[in-house]
Amino acid sequence: MLYEFTTLSCPLLAAGPVCERARAWVAEAQTGTLLGCWRTEIGTLGQVLVLRGFDTPEAMTAERRRALMSAAPFNAGDLLTALTLDSYAPFPFLPPLRTGSRGGVYEIRTYRLRPGGLAPTLAAWEAAIAPARTYTEHLVTNLYALDGPSRITHIWAFSSLEERATLRAAAYASGVWPPKGGPDQIAEATSTIALPDPGSPLS
Repeated sequence: MLYEFTTLSCPLLAAGPVCERARAWVAEAQTGTLLGCWRTEIGTLGQVLVLRGFDTPEAMTAERRRALMSAAPFNAGDLLTALTLDSYAPFPFLPPLRTGSRGGVYEIRTYRLRPGGLAPTLAAWEAAIAPARTYTEHLVTNLYALDGPSRITHIWAFSSLEERATLRAAAYASGVWPPKGGPDQIAEATSTIALPDPGSPLS
């Protein structure tokens, strides 16, 4: 499966309506599966994040074209201040993304990698997943970009920020996380805390 990660930027008080309109847009599509819809809470505010899965590159391209050619993409043209559409593939050794109730607090981290950094990043993560299981069982997915700068985006789910902090501290203290050599490939990193929209399959 391939993934499209959409960022819809809007005025702060418009995030709710933009979520509703975006979900309607996705429901109207002839292809693709809505996996997650979030509103940013910590990080860059005034953003709605939409994750969709596609079975083929052609299906993803068709939906990309529909958005680009629309006068009101995601049914929210009058509310949008920016629209970003990113294409991703999953880390090949991770299990399929599982929707449902995953805790309610999501962290979305994007690492821009150094040139040539993707292959060693994949190897480092594959080696670290099992030893850090107590922490990595909260990993929803990790994706690598198919367009734009070399980067990965990983999504984590927790019941609270306190749980996140406790698990990360324990993993770092035990030495099982971060993946050995992984940070060496990171040129730039961002982190966003987002809360699921009531209609999000990842809740």
